[in-house]
Amino acid sequence: MKPVITILEERISAAMSAAAGRGGCIAQVRPSTDPKFGDYQVNGVMALAKGLKTNPKKLAERVVEKLDVSDICEKPEIAGPGFINLRLKSDFVAATLLQVSTHYIEEEFPGNVRVPLPRFGIDKVSNPKKIVVDFSGPNIAKEMHVGHLRSTIIGDCICRLLEFQGHKVIRQNHIGDWGLQMGMLLAISDEMKKQIFGSDVTDLQILRLPQQKLNELEKIYKQASQRFEDDPRFAEKARNYTVKLQNHEITATTQWSLLKKLTLSACNDVYEYLSVNLSDKDVRGESFYAEKLSEVVGELKKKKLATESDGAICVFPEGFKDKEGEPLPVIIQKSDGAYLYATTDLAAIRYRVGELKADEIIYVTDARQQLHFQMVFKVAEMAGWAKREMLHHVTFGSVLGENGKPLKTREGENVKLKDLLDEAVQRAKQIVEEKNPELPVDKKEQIAKAVGIGAVKYADYSNNRTSDYVFSFNKMLAMEGNTAPYMQYAYARIKSIERKAQTRQVPMETELAGVKELDLSEPAELDLVKHLIRYGEAIEAAVGDYRPNYLTAYLYELAQKFSVFYTNCPVLDAGPDKRPTRLLLCDLTARTIEHGLSNLLGIEVVGQM
Repeated sequence: MKPVITILEERISAAMSAAAGRGGCIAQVRPSTDPKFGDYQVNGVMALAKGLKTNPKKLAERVVEKLDVSDICEKPEIAGPGFINLRLKSDFVAATLLQVSTHYIEEEFPGNVRVPLPRFGIDKVSNPKKIVVDFSGPNIAKEMHVGHLRSTIIGDCICRLLEFQGHKVIRQNHIGDWGLQMGMLLAISDEMKKQIFGSDVTDLQILRLPQQKLNELEKIYKQASQRFEDDPRFAEKARNYTVKLQNHEITATTQWSLLKKLTLSACNDVYEYLSVNLSDKDVRGESFYAEKLSEVVGELKKKKLATESDGAICVFPEGFKDKEGEPLPVIIQKSDGAYLYATTDLAAIRYRVGELKADEIIYVTDARQQLHFQMVFKVAEMAGWAKREMLHHVTFGSVLGENGKPLKTREGENVKLKDLLDEAVQRAKQIVEEKNPELPVDKKEQIAKAVGIGAVKYADYSNNRTSDYVFSFNKMLAMEGNTAPYMQYAYARIKSIERKAQTRQVPMETELAGVKELDLSEPAELDLVKHLIRYGEAIEAAVGDYRPNYLTAYLYELAQKFSVFYTNCPVLDAGPDKRPTRLLLCDLTARTIEHGLSNLLGIEVVGQM
């Protein structure tokens, strides 16, 4: 099934072409902002009329004459200077919901097990692509902090959305695990090992307490960085270790591998905490491309794209200039022979397109890296490694504290992501204790984790990703408004209704099995159903611009419309002619909320709060 809006756009575009006497006309159909004007509004006629130098209202009349949507809508209405308003027919809405409620597609899971999963009337794309999504990107020897939150969860959400559409997604965790910072750590590896773990310890023991040990390791890293600045002998030692690592000297690589395992083990704990689908198999960091960097420089030289400038090897992509109007370079090799981030990013593009056969690559980073990626993408295009339309940079704003500045601890340090999540869960547990003190301890802990982690993720998703937002536990844990607790409570409320329905003389499944047609005579019923059948539109909009807030806005509005429906339309006490329809609306609303939160946003739902 195509989303209703897609069907309407196809038909109206054809009608516009027929009315204009030329092909290629594209209609813009948008949900109406005010229901009194209908369900959808058609834009684009006025722009077409301007190009044809004709009266827009008369052109709209000709479009309506050529348009046949009688199976979907009431008679189209022309408003203002050339808008066309459309109102869905009740019988079409009812029939569509019945299709949505029975639309399942078998999905294959590991072990060749095929399971039918609900598709909510949303077919998979007919032309699936192989898409690489580059996100999270922590650094070795450092704990993940709040600055990693948005890349990690927005990247994961994009992957989930694309996979639901049917694309083949390759997750890539481009970690910082190479270069001079590794040399600094290795230069003090022996004293570091003794300081953190004691002198008599095995590698296996080191890996058993990653989070605590990583915290101490990060302190050692800061000490190493300071010594590098202050002590020339240590700086030389660090450079020598960097060379040893690059030459794959066994002692250096063994120690480096241990540091990497320690860091990733702690990162994996955070990913699991966040319900983010990232694992060791998705890690392909800077070290993976180390042997490919000379090839990148050599090929760019061979293609006469790279030139020497002040001893460094640079590419000057067209269209990029500094404040003085001078061409901006992408430096791919410094005068001392060292490679830079740009070189690694170019090697990654070359590998992902050439070896992984990616059709598209999506990078999820903060907006401060915008110029970097614009220039890298341009160089990749110049080199013929990727077409520009294959490369997407999904940017996001910063997480701010109550003072409007980037969120920090009182000491001015980055807030550790694990600490932030722990506090969210602890605060959620206090709320659960207050509202349901009689629940078993394990149930309280399950709900607290779902609500606490969900609150942090949902608060991020519900904001426009390109904007900064203020991090507030009070706001994100509120039971009112567009928050995870509100959405989770809405789901739990419906599940409570369904549990009561199971105790009736006729079980809920029996009543639902007998639903062959829907009676949508109450306005609140019809309004809820119209929103339910628009789930596919919300998903397409979220994927189209990589904006999870389109999905959270849809889910929040769904919960609100259900509340109005439940207030005005008795469910359990309705007569036998009404109850099956209303139970179906409860069931599909709950399944839609659960799918949106759990499957697409990675936020756990609970049947009781």
